[in-house]
Order: sequence, then structure tokens, then C-alpha cells
Amino acid sequence: MTVLIPEAPTGDDAVARKAPGHSTLRGLTRGQGLAGLVLVGVVAAVGLLAPLLTPYGPFDQIQGANLVGPGSAHWFGTDEVNRDVFTRTAHGIRTNLLIVFAAVAVGAALGTALGLVSSTNQFADVVTQRVFDVVLAFPALILGIALAAVVGPGAVTVGIVIVVVEVPIFGRLVRSSVLKVRELQFVESAEVIGAGHWWILRSHILPNSLEPLGVQVALSLSVAVFVEAGMSFIGVGVRAPEPSLGSLISNSVANLDANPMYAIGPLAVVTALVLGFLLVAQGLAQAHRAR
Repeated sequence: MTVLIPEAPTGDDAVARKAPGHSTLRGLTRGQGLAGLVLVGVVAAVGLLAPLLTPYGPFDQIQGANLVGPGSAHWFGTDEVNRDVFTRTAHGIRTNLLIVFAAVAVGAALGTALGLVSSTNQFADVVTQRVFDVVLAFPALILGIALAAVVGPGAVTVGIVIVVVEVPIFGRLVRSSVLKVRELQFVESAEVIGAGHWWILRSHILPNSLEPLGVQVALSLSVAVFVEAGMSFIGVGVRAPEPSLGSLISNSVANLDANPMYAIGPLAVVTALVLGFLLVAQGLAQAHRAR
């Protein structure tokens, strides 16, 4: 899986820059960052407000509405077992975002912890880097198929795959950032005056090392949306009859002639989420570079 790793701040001017929170806020409220945030926000709102936007439940079978095309009663039409596709798409957004946000958060936390440990201990560094090499050698969908064969498909399986993929990405990013910041003059000055190792790590190194994480979180969210949809599409993700964007797209393939919106609707949602998170990442990266 290809993932863009933002560069860590380098040079003594990293200290003189404005606080990371300022640039993050600027990245989310201007240009591409704002556009991406609005795009993700609209899609998330559809998922959150699903019960208010449609009179149907995600499992309701509507009598006499087999593969009906889009219209005022069914915005995305109905599926092969008479269920409203828009309703299932909206609930699929909930499923997708819940898995994605939870898994990326866990992966980022574990990766950050391992990155900090490997940057301060040579033996731990060698071990973690070799493990990271092995994990990153396998595409996420391959890992998903292998894990599903062992523990079975499901939302938990998707979450585990995303966590496993994200841990080495965040681990290497944090390790690289910490190693670069440790060489800056203000850190060396703190060491000279006798400041403790953990105090320097907490007060100086961490605040200046974690700035790239915002960009990587947005990138990881975009990848995770695709991984969840992809695993469900090939049948190793969220189990039926639970609604999932990937399973909706998969089930629509055999019914494109009868109701093209069966596929177009969920595909548009996945595209909007991936594009939205990528725009957020671009906005954050531009704001950080401008500091």
C-alpha cells in the first residue's frame, strides 16, 4: 500500500515557528483543507442523520419494490431483496466511519508509542524496524484475506487489519521526527543544563515531533476508508446483512442494468470520503510548510 509520509520539521527554525495547533487550524479552515472537511462533514452528517432522512430501516423489505430505479420515494432505488439502497448506504457510512476512526486512532497510538521507544533504545529500534518491514511488505487486502481465513470476516477483522497496517507507518514517522528534533540546538542546550531525559522528551521533543501526525492521520483515514470498502467488497469485511459500502457495491454488480444507482450511490460516497480526507491532508501539509 502506498502511503505518503510527511517530512518532520528540521533545522533550528522549527522552534521559532508558530505553535503546531495554529497551523493545523489554519489548514482546516482554508482552501483544500476546508473543502475536504466540508466534504467529509456532509457525508458523515448523512450517516449520522440517516433515521431522519429516510422512513425505512436498513433491513426493511418493501413490498413490490424489487430493483426499483431512483425516484422521490427511493433516492438510490431498491436492491434485489426490496430494501432501500439510500437507507443502507447511509447506515453503511456509519459502519465505515466507526471502523475507520477507531482503527486509525488505535494504530496511531500504538505506532506513536513504538516509535518513541525505538527512538530511545537501540535494541528496541532494531526489533521494531524489522517487524515493520515485514508488515509493510504485505498489502492491506492480502492481510485481510489471511486474517479472515483464520478468525472469520467481520467488522473486528477489518479494524485489526487497519491497525496492523497503520502501526508501522506511525511508528516510523514518529521515530524519524524524534531523531531529527533531538539534534536541534534547543534540545542540546537542555541536556547541557542538566535537564532530565524524560523531561526533555515530554517538554521539548514530543511537541516538536508530533506535528506531521495530523497530515498522516488524514492520509491514513483516506486509506482506511478504501480498505474497509475493499474488504467488504471481496467478502472478508462486514458481514451481511449489516450494511457496508463495499458490500453494497459488490451486490450491485449483478444488477447494474436494472438499477445503476445501486452501485453509483455507494461508489460516490466512498469517493467523496477518500477525496475529502486527502484534501484535508493536503491542506494541513500546506499550512505546516508555510510555518
